[in-house]
Formats: sequence, structure tokens, C-alpha cells
Amino acid sequence: MPVLLAFAAVGLVGAATPGGQTGGVRLAGQAGSADHRVDPEVAQAQRDEAHRVAVIVEQQYRAAEAWSQGTRDRQVRAAVLAEQARLAEEARRAEEEARRLEAERLAEEARRAEAEEATRNAVRDPRGAARVLVAQHGWGEEQFSCLDSLWMKESGWNPAADNPTSSAYGIPQALPGRKMASAGADWETNPLTQIRWGLGYIEGRYGSPCAAWAHSRSHNWY
Repeated sequence: MPVLLAFAAVGLVGAATPGGQTGGVRLAGQAGSADHRVDPEVAQAQRDEAHRVAVIVEQQYRAAEAWSQGTRDRQVRAAVLAEQARLAEEARRAEEEARRLEAERLAEEARRAEAEEATRNAVRDPRGAARVLVAQHGWGEEQFSCLDSLWMKESGWNPAADNPTSSAYGIPQALPGRKMASAGADWETNPLTQIRWGLGYIEGRYGSPCAAWAHSRSHNWY
């Protein structure tokens, strides 16, 4: 583009000069006298002007090219920054998800460890485990005392107590024992499962351990 414009500008050299002269071009039929030649100073001025125009055009072209390149560079930088932001957001979310899953895993491990410890404690001391669960039901020491009397009579707090004549089983002497599966698949061996089931049964049928104990004393069963 600059070269073509420069040629166009240079063409000014052949333009008409003041007084009707045609710069440097002889007309048909004219003599080649010095009167019809272009003044050297005028020709030089025309060449200087053409050069000046060519320089301006070149400068404008280079400025436009630089602006276009700058625009492309800015667009590329914007695209790169947008991609970096997207990747950073994905990494942040992945890290948050990993932390959440790790927290859930640790919490689950803690729950399992607590349950295992509670089971071991219940095996060693089912009364102690029952006392805690009685309190969780909102019952006080009097109700626990009634429960202690009831289950001492029924099974002696033995989680493996089995009544061969009735198929009653466990600490609460569930009849039949498999009823306690609703509280856990380990109902045959886990005192906690048996106690939870027994307390739920007592609350649902009698309202409290003391009411169940009163019924047991009157009817010899509950």
C-alpha cells in the first residue's frame, strides 16, 4: 500500500505547472526549446512533496499495522487470562471437593470408631450403655432403675440369653428374637442393638420402663 501511494504521489511531478506548463512532458508539435522545460526548482519541489506524502503514508500504514497488532495482542492476552481464570476456578472447585470428601471420610471413620468403642463398652457393661440410652430418651434415674429390674428379671442383662420354649432372645427377650433386626443386622451379638430395640419397644407399647416393669410384675411378661 505505501509503495502504490508513493507512486501516485510521484506522479505529481508530471502535473501542470503554473502558467499552463506540463512538468517535464513535451506536447506534440512543440519545439524542444528551453522555454517549455520544467523549472528545476519546481521539479525538485514536486519530488520533495511526493517524498513527504510517501513518508506520511508509510507512517500512517505502520501506525495502523502497529494498532492492529496491538489489538490482536490484547485479544490473545485476554483469551489467555480467561483460560487461566477458568482453570484456576476448576482447580479451586476440585480442591474444595477433595477437602469435602476427605472430611466426610474422616467423619465416617470417627463414627465407626465411636460405634465400635460403644459396642465394646456395651459388651463389657451393658447396664452402662443402657443408662446413656435411657437418658437420650429423656428418662431419669428412676426409669433406669425400673429398666434394670425388668431386664435383670428377663435375661440378667445377657445379650445371648435364649429362651428355648418361646424363642425369646437377648437382653430385652424380644419374641421372637429376629424382631430386633429392625434395629440392626447384628442383633444376635451386639448389646447396643438389643438395648436400642428394647427401649423403642418399651416406649412405643408402654410409654416408659416403669410402666413396662409394672406390667411385667402383674402379668409376668411385658
